[in-house]
Amino acid sequence: MDSTRQQKFARLIQKELAEIFQRDIKSYFAGAFITVTTVRVSPDLGVAKIFLSLMLAKDKNALLEKVNENRKAIRKMLGDKIRNQARIIPELIFYIDDNVEYAAKMEEVFAKIPKPEEKKEELPSDDKEKKKSKKK
Repeated sequence: MDSTRQQKFARLIQKELAEIFQRDIKSYFAGAFITVTTVRVSPDLGVAKIFLSLMLAKDKNALLEKVNENRKAIRKMLGDKIRNQARIIPELIFYIDDNVEYAAKMEEVFAKIPKPEEKKEELPSDDKEKKKSKKK
């Protein structure tokens, strides 16, 4: 369970990193669409685990390696953006977030499962109900 302080700091990092990936260093990654899905911060705010969703990338592991190679430059850009709001610029650890892919795969599996046919129960027709009401 993260403290309120950790959650606020994580949201700040997520917002600023998303902006960095979308605007500042988009050209570094050959047009791949990188989204920051989750940020988890250690209690001392010294380490941030960043989960990235990598779309339009042929080799996601190679792209993650490229992100890790540029980790220091990304941390520097983050520091420039949040230096007035944070005392410590955390160490960044990047991970691939595969929740979207996992959900799509599960949807595909569920779509392949044959659905049992449902038996339709006969509902009393309106004509029978009208005749009963007329007799009364």
